Amino acid sequence: MDASSAAHSFFAITQGDPAGIGPEIVVRAWHEAPDALRGAFVAGDVAVMRRASQLVAGPGGIAWPVAQIAQPADVRQVPPRCIPVLQVGEPLVPPDYGRISAGAGRSAGTAVEWAARAALRGEVAAMVTAPLHKEALSAAGYGFPGHTELLQAEAAAFQGRGIDDVPVRMMLANDELRTVLVSIHVSLREAIDRLSRAGVLQTLRITHASLARMLGRAPRIAVAGLNPHAGEGGLFGREEIDLIAPAVADARAEGIDASGPYAPDTVFMRARRLPGRTAGEFDAVIAMYHDQGLIPVKYLGVETGVNVTLGLPFVRTSPDHGTAFDIAGRGLAKADSLIAAVRMARSLAGG
Repeated sequence: MDASSAAHSFFAITQGDPAGIGPEIVVRAWHEAPDALRGAFVAGDVAVMRRASQLVAGPGGIAWPVAQIAQPADVRQVPPRCIPVLQVGEPLVPPDYGRISAGAGRSAGTAVEWAARAALRGEVAAMVTAPLHKEALSAAGYGFPGHTELLQAEAAAFQGRGIDDVPVRMMLANDELRTVLVSIHVSLREAIDRLSRAGVLQTLRITHASLARMLGRAPRIAVAGLNPHAGEGGLFGREEIDLIAPAVADARAEGIDASGPYAPDTVFMRARRLPGRTAGEFDAVIAMYHDQGLIPVKYLGVETGVNVTLGLPFVRTSPDHGTAFDIAGRGLAKADSLIAAVRMARSLAGG
């Protein structure tokens, strides 16, 4: 096996915020889906992961051991029922569960940076990220509101390009629905102010290219309107007439199978793949802002949703939920969404 093919057998899973449920669900994933975790290792802090392993074992239980590795290839020497962890950054005294701290934010952010750079260098096939806490990340001095923007900056720096020259989009997906967001972590007012014909067209291009690779065919893409009833012919706003519909027309002229804008209160139902039906009317829906696209997917089941960053030069997925500080440290967190994210990353990376 040459170096390139060897790298394609390794997957980095970042620990997430040490004060949240990230480390716990990572350990649970190893317990519940060891086959899916084949070739995977944790990029994070050894002490944090040992505490999480003991938490999952429960009082008096026998925790799975944490094996500290020095490089991804060491995963091959780690025995079953053992969690491989690559220490990233300075060792951390595990923080209190459920509390925001700069130290936790720095540990989580450093793990993401390490995994992204490893993926960019081709040392790992993909990265899967456990949840960050945005306030902790900010307290640690990071100027990014979340994973997507941080990864975009890492990719741009690696390629020697400006951030705007590496456009990315967030896709939320489960077995029933895919949505892609035009804007991500900005206020609703800013999302509306930023809406542009060029931005919608760019989202359609990224979605078309990414889904064509995933599906092996041209995807059918629906575009949601911004306003109630998609503006009702201009009665409730002109964004559909002036910005969104022209972007759809531009995309169609490029050969993209896009249609809309459709009323946002019904288009997601039209795209949903119902049990017993092979597919919905559309393969994905373009949503104009964060909550418009995330609410439908999360309502269908936050435990199975996966976040995929489209437009990056490497595969990145994550669970469709946050750090859940309210239940962190109580042994209640479920790993279903993380396991789904690992499986999707493996599928996208061809492994």
